[in-house]
Amino acid sequence: MMQLITAALGAPKKPLEAIALRVDRHKLARRRWRASAEDGVDFGFDLPEALQHGDCIFEEETKAYYIEQDPEACLLVEFTTSQASAWIGWMIGNLHFKAAFTDSGILVQDDLAIRQMLEREQIDYQQVQRIFQPAKQGGHSHNHSHSHE
Repeated sequence: MMQLITAALGAPKKPLEAIALRVDRHKLARRRWRASAEDGVDFGFDLPEALQHGDCIFEEETKAYYIEQDPEACLLVEFTTSQASAWIGWMIGNLHFKAAFTDSGILVQDDLAIRQMLEREQIDYQQVQRIFQPAKQGGHSHNHSHSHE
């Protein structure tokens, strides 16, 4: 029988055996999807918002099921100065790539366009395998009450 998940749970009230449900970032971003946990239990998801790595999604008497996001190939650009960090963030954003900001630097999905930009600008980076959780992007709009003449 498939369990339907409509929201993440809080932390279990008592210690339970942790069972992982492994999923990639792209599927995790969806609101509706299906997957099976490591022990074979099937889950269907119908969510108002995306789940995150580490979310507890289901509990049984002795088990708690957690989202375990797959690590992926990323580029880590370590922070040097605040000015350099802002400039690098602007360049990555200008290419419309998502980024995650950590204590040690800017993390971006490994992509040829990003690598070429960093190399062209002589910016050091490391290729790493990480759980990539980019910052949520805010919406934007263009005011079209003006003319384009």
